Amino acid sequence: MIVELGHFTLVLAFMVALVQMSLPLWGAYRRDARLMAVADPAAVIQFLLIAVSFAALTYAFVISDFSVKLVVDNSHTAKPLLYKFAGVWGNHEGSLLLWVLILSGFGACAVWFGGNLPATLKARVLAVQGSIGVAFMAFMLLTSNPFLRLELPPLNGTDLNPLLQDPGLAFHPPFLYLGYVGLSMSFSFAVAALLEGRVDAAWGRWVRPWTLAAWIFLTIGIALGSWWAYYELGWGGFWFWDPVENASFMPWLIAAALLHSAIVVEKRESLKAWTILLAILAFGFSLTGTFIVRSGVITSVHAFANDPARGVFILMILGVFMGGSLTLFAFRANVLEAKGMFSMVSRETALIANNLLLAVSAFVVFVGTIWPLVAELLFARKLSVGVPFFNAAFTPFMVLIAVVLPIGAMLPWKRAEVGRVVRSLRGALALAVAVMLLIYALQTGRSTLGPIGAGLGVWVVLGALTDLWQRGGRGDFGARLSRLARLPRADWGKVLAHSGLGVTIFAVAAITAWATEDIRVVKIGETFPLGAYEITLQAVNNVEGPNYHSTMADMLVTKDGAEVAFLHPEKRFYPVAGMPTTEAAIHQGAFRDLYLVIGDPQDAGGYAVRTYIKPFADWIWGGAILMAIGGMFSLSDRRFRVAAGARPAPQVTVAAE
Repeated sequence: MIVELGHFTLVLAFMVALVQMSLPLWGAYRRDARLMAVADPAAVIQFLLIAVSFAALTYAFVISDFSVKLVVDNSHTAKPLLYKFAGVWGNHEGSLLLWVLILSGFGACAVWFGGNLPATLKARVLAVQGSIGVAFMAFMLLTSNPFLRLELPPLNGTDLNPLLQDPGLAFHPPFLYLGYVGLSMSFSFAVAALLEGRVDAAWGRWVRPWTLAAWIFLTIGIALGSWWAYYELGWGGFWFWDPVENASFMPWLIAAALLHSAIVVEKRESLKAWTILLAILAFGFSLTGTFIVRSGVITSVHAFANDPARGVFILMILGVFMGGSLTLFAFRANVLEAKGMFSMVSRETALIANNLLLAVSAFVVFVGTIWPLVAELLFARKLSVGVPFFNAAFTPFMVLIAVVLPIGAMLPWKRAEVGRVVRSLRGALALAVAVMLLIYALQTGRSTLGPIGAGLGVWVVLGALTDLWQRGGRGDFGARLSRLARLPRADWGKVLAHSGLGVTIFAVAAITAWATEDIRVVKIGETFPLGAYEITLQAVNNVEGPNYHSTMADMLVTKDGAEVAFLHPEKRFYPVAGMPTTEAAIHQGAFRDLYLVIGDPQDAGGYAVRTYIKPFADWIWGGAILMAIGGMFSLSDRRFRVAAGARPAPQVTVAAE
């Protein structure tokens, strides 16, 4: 009964979305307040209905209702409760239901927090949001129904993919979807502004919090996915330029560009056309990621490899929304004339450079991701675009962004003198160069990537701190601190986010340039060196887990005869799914990780063992957390909460009966 209720409420939500898509849009065109007023309750009711539907599916997973096909395919009675919950979205159909739940949730948030929006703009935003919901609910109901029943339920399920049975990946998809789908609000604001025929400073302030929220969620989701890949896959890496990883990274880059571009619209009423285009492209890249993950055109450890017919449906959705919005953008280009004038040396110019570098880097990732598909389709050639291409093509743009960022953040609006800003940054520059030269002198026979990354990281972090200190004005130390404490939260958020980027740049360069790796066959009782450490394989035991068998090693790590850690890497086998997984054992430290992996037994005796020293590994995710915290500080700024207060809503006449 509960499953049928979930299916029924999903159908009702689709019908409500049809109303939300049509009546408010027509009302905004006719300036009919009654029709526009339909948007608010429709958005809230749609969210509540989908929430009931999602709760019904979750209930089916928790109680192991094997009359539901999706539960049979993605659950098992022996599976821990956390992964029963994760099984709800650890598949195509369930994740799609989560997708539309979040989509409707953002629409409801626009109702709850958009009281200051002009009536016509709000109605159009919610109508566009409703049209996206219509498209994806139609896709789900016609091709991907999560509530399909089985006539003869089996006694048990086939279990969730063992790779997904991990806390990191249990929370990784919801955060990614919050980011992906959050960009739909930026898209809806862009299309609504084009329909409205007006893009001004108030619009720039309205669109920023939605974009910022999506960017924060994407940052957290990407960091969780990277962390999961690091410790779960047993490869010792944090990023592999996998197509699904790229699918989340591209909208993150475009969203970062959109955030900075919207600032120019808000402050100077310039870059209007570019900002609208970025809002469209950000959601377009999110839809592209949805297509990559769900079409079956690529193979990945975390892709939903489904039949091509579903991919065609998603491609149609992508074509309709991107084609329609870009066509509207072309027709409305005349209303996007910039007002603010600025010189070649100004903060506006620096933000344009920032935007171009981020957009081009996203395009590079897009080309590298899509090119193998294009080559196979057009030239019947199977190509592989791997890590060397992405590192060579993408890294220079990130280096340029890091070089320009501290200077651009301190330039005044409209007209500036670079010399004055550079003089303020002399200390940061000198220390960054000194760190780079010192590391280059200390390391021997290694890549220059380490010194360059360290120098850039120090430059970005100290540049952000210098910018903050300059905002404290002149005077004694106490007076400056008092003024800094009164700065808007958005200023503190900017410093934290930029510092987080600097920390991540340094950590990525350090782990790439200075990691130590050792692969060998080790017999029980044998000791071998790893850098300054010695590792002893003391024992290998068979352990029974709740739904897996494990080969667990006992490995002692010592340094100068003193015990450092006693670690237990595992090789697990899930009999229901028939799949093995590798569980690395990691001893985390402030400046390095010891990373141990046990492999298969060898014919000549002993076990394959891989060990690594990963310098500054945790700083990668620490930097990402710092970026997300910076975004949260900015999002909590009071100016965002009263964003629309600067302009009263236009009067709307009621159509005659």
